[in-house]
Amino acid sequence: MPNISDISQEEDELYEHHAFRVDKGQQPLRIDKYLMNFIENATRNKIQAAAKDGSIFVNDEPVKSNYKVKPNDVITVKFEHPPHENLLIAEDIPIDVVYEDDDLLVVNKPAGMVVHPGHGNYSGTLINALIFHFENLPNNSSDRPGLVHRIDKDTSGLLVVAKTEQAMAHLSNQFAKKTSEREYVALVWGNMEDDEGTIEGNIGRHPKNRLQNTVYLDDEADKGKPAITHYKVIERLGYVTLVSCKLETGRTHQIRVHMKHIGHTLFNDERYGGDRILKGTTFTKYKQFVENSFKVLPRQALHAKTLGFQHPTTGEFLKFESEIPQDIAECIEKWRSYSKHKDN
Repeated sequence: MPNISDISQEEDELYEHHAFRVDKGQQPLRIDKYLMNFIENATRNKIQAAAKDGSIFVNDEPVKSNYKVKPNDVITVKFEHPPHENLLIAEDIPIDVVYEDDDLLVVNKPAGMVVHPGHGNYSGTLINALIFHFENLPNNSSDRPGLVHRIDKDTSGLLVVAKTEQAMAHLSNQFAKKTSEREYVALVWGNMEDDEGTIEGNIGRHPKNRLQNTVYLDDEADKGKPAITHYKVIERLGYVTLVSCKLETGRTHQIRVHMKHIGHTLFNDERYGGDRILKGTTFTKYKQFVENSFKVLPRQALHAKTLGFQHPTTGEFLKFESEIPQDIAECIEKWRSYSKHKDN
């Protein structure tokens, strides 16, 4: 389902925070339940409070929380203040800078840090940190200072940030033309059948849960954008597999969605169902072992390990690597030990 507008606009002193058009096939559903699937970090109580305050509109008319949505309804959520993500505040947050020159910097982002402000995450992001440490960063096409690409909040690893307009244009072009190099390390559920392979499948918003993306197959390919992931098995660890994933395209949640699509959801990926036991035995000891592994790695097992691109001024191809962080390394070691013990 398309989000008609993510940009605030002033209208009768109200600012638009969200806008959606309801799909043609939508069954009648209370609007508070409907919006919970489409607005990140929104609770039903918050949605009901917004409706009570007259902030939720359907076809430009305010509605109560028990309104039943219908196909083609246009839903807007408006408040008297602009969206927080449009109000960028510089914050003195440390950044792990791997490389820096006059044109760009490469940063190693920790898991848990959001890259740019968005609904529910208005401070503590990489952008809040960047604008504190660096002046006059160029805006990208979404008005986000310095950002050439992004990685998910709970994914760790390397990002390149542009410091000049020329670097922004040059680097963005490399990502668009797929000449940049990006390799991720992932721990996935299940013992992968092939040692290596390529996953192709258009990725788009999930029709019933906007917080997820999904793969659309040939008959529905017009609903998503082309996405290609190349994978290679690094190590087989019994009920999980350590894999290297190289991105040819850079869709939102691409590795997470593609891996789930082929039956190998990322380990402890809560949003895509990897925070449950998907492979293994029914023994209580095994269940306890997996629970302990989740505690060691309380996020999806995904790390942006390698980043390569052509320098926008010198033309030299630069390549950076970052070590697998401690939480993923500890989790891998636990599985390594378990799989050896299991086979004895």
